[in-house]
Amino acid sequence: MNDPLAVALQLSSPRVSPPATPWRSVAIHGAVLLAWIVLFALGLGLAHGGLLAWLVGAVYIAYDTALQCFVGWQGLKLLQPSRVATTGPRPSLCVVIAAHNEADVLPVTIAGLESQTEPPEQILIADDGSTDATADVLQAQFGLALPALARLSAPGTLHPTLAWLRLPHGGKARALNAALPHIHTEIIVTVDADTLLDAGALRAMRSAFAAEAELVAATGIITPVCRPTFTGRCLQWFQTYEYIRNFLSRHAWMQLRSLLLISGAFAGFRRSALLAVGGFDDACMVEDYELSHRLHRYSVQHALGWQFRVLGGAQARTEAPGSVGAFLRQRRRWFGGFLQTQYWYRAMVGDRRYGALGCAMLPAKAIDTLQPVYGLTAFLLLVIYAVTGRLDIVGPVLALIGAKIVLDLLFHLASVALYRRWVGDAARASMGWALVAALAEPFSFQLLRHLGAVLGWIAFLRGARTWGRQTRFGLGVRS
Repeated sequence: MNDPLAVALQLSSPRVSPPATPWRSVAIHGAVLLAWIVLFALGLGLAHGGLLAWLVGAVYIAYDTALQCFVGWQGLKLLQPSRVATTGPRPSLCVVIAAHNEADVLPVTIAGLESQTEPPEQILIADDGSTDATADVLQAQFGLALPALARLSAPGTLHPTLAWLRLPHGGKARALNAALPHIHTEIIVTVDADTLLDAGALRAMRSAFAAEAELVAATGIITPVCRPTFTGRCLQWFQTYEYIRNFLSRHAWMQLRSLLLISGAFAGFRRSALLAVGGFDDACMVEDYELSHRLHRYSVQHALGWQFRVLGGAQARTEAPGSVGAFLRQRRRWFGGFLQTQYWYRAMVGDRRYGALGCAMLPAKAIDTLQPVYGLTAFLLLVIYAVTGRLDIVGPVLALIGAKIVLDLLFHLASVALYRRWVGDAARASMGWALVAALAEPFSFQLLRHLGAVLGWIAFLRGARTWGRQTRFGLGVRS
């Protein structure tokens, strides 16, 4: 094995060199499964009615409410005056785009990169075996010469920072890894081909790395954009508020040094750290999520004190699934990859060496492995109780759900207010539509997300490693 990245991956990845599973991890994951079995059995008739029969739903609601309180409490820090980053030497920065059949969106994405207030020193297109018009676009519109396979093109005369690496099709992670030897900047930013950065996004990313020497990975804030159809608009509406809550959750866990998801659609990495852990793992369905675990693990093992950030000033829009089928395929991959990563890094769960990451974040993720199953079980039992006329159960359950919806309304409003403060846009998102989303989501979008997670379980148990094909509509038409 002569590839330095492969050697580094083998040394740093528990997938390649798995450690023994500690008892604490077995106990935590086992308790989550046992609780579901016991609560489901109660719901099937071992209880005497009332809320006791629907404890699986009550536990699901209690857990979700606890997370909301935690995110809200940590989110109050966004109301404090933001600290001005210390001005230091500006690190060099390269943007790499792993593109497979992205001819429709590449021109818009590249134009967005070249129009940045602080443009990158290099833009590298890692062409992952495209069979569409990608080659024609790069040659005709950007003046790049067709390179030999696995070779980097010379910079174009019209776009001197742009280069083209042509590769056989092997997936996003392999394309990114193939690009790493051709990049010599201090910071590497990965941007999906269907992601359009705001003009100051790279400046914010560069500033964060300049201000903090220990920072090794940072994610920007992403807004979803869907196909302009009725279904697409509905999914964009739900996903907009979902993304707001998710990024606020990342901010909350960041306060505890437990940020685990660095979104590969727009992420920055210190090149030295990325090379030290072996780059991206093509065996995982969500290579960005797995990579952040590996970086955390490497940092603790070598006492490096690495930091991970979500940056409110680094913003972008990305194309999101605009049909039910595409949405389920995406969530199948996301959840399947989450389960892969949770399994590979199970030895970190409950490990005090990782601080809040090991003792709070990863145990919460253990709960999340079955949280969608809890949610679907609760919904199924409620339907059964309603159909069989068990009003002694349905009445109290509906009262509890009503109380939860009121809490969700308040949380949605608070989330939008905090998010607006964070991104510096007092008009971002709608308070009114946030209320409507809080009312509609538990009986629609939330069930759809849970279904995607169940499909993810199936993919994980079957050992799936493929992304599934997504059809682009071209972000430029909505810019």
